[in-house]
Order: sequence, then C-alpha cells, then structure tokens
Amino acid sequence: QVQLVESGGGLVQAGGSLRLSCAASGRTFSSYVMGWFRQAPGKEREFVASVSRSGESTYYADSVKGRFTVSRDNAKKTVYLQMNGLKPEDTAVYYCAAALRVYPSTTQEVYGYWGQGTQVTVSS
Repeated sequence: QVQLVESGGGLVQAGGSLRLSCAASGRTFSSYVMGWFRQAPGKEREFVASVSRSGESTYYADSVKGRFTVSRDNAKKTVYLQMNGLKPEDTAVYYCAAALRVYPSTTQEVYGYWGQGTQVTVSS
C-alpha cells in the first residue's frame, strides 16, 4: 500500500506559479504510476497530469498542456506538479493519486490511492 500527502498549495495571482508536491510512504513507490487530478467547486474531479513509473513518460490535459509539468523523484518517493502561467480557472483542490499498473492513465477509476488534496486558488 501507499499513503500520499500533498503540499504546496496556496493563493497566487494570475500568471504566477506554484509547485505542488506529493510525498508517498511505502517501499515500492517506483512501482506506481502517479497522477494529478483537480476538483473545482461545483464540478467533477478531472484529470490534470500523469507520469510513468520511471518518469520518462508524461501526459497532460489539454487545458494545462504547456503550462504544467509533472515529474517524480523515486529516490525521494515524491511526485511534483510545477504550475506556471496560472489562471483563475485553475482554482481547485488538487489531488495526487497512485495506481499499481504499468502504464499511466487519465482515468481516475484506475487509481486506488489518493491524497487528501491541497487547495490552489488563483486570483484575477
């Protein structure tokens, strides 16, 4: 099993940057593909980004492509989401998730482990 704890959220002005971190417990972090999802008020949770077990392959939602970068450090058991050029519509609770599988996925149902979420608020 793996437990996930996100950090790094906060309040930022439009155009600013934040870096989210997700620290994992357990000895087999490198066996999990990792994903970031977000849920805005009144909306369903949606896919943001995912990264392969090695970190070599990444996938992004169209809405964040070119602005967000997902990465991982398996030695530190941590996955990151660097968010640049933030927009008010990026305001949401951001969750990291882990899935014990070979290939990354954009589908939240395949992720069996979730963090508690961290709030990101972008002011205009």
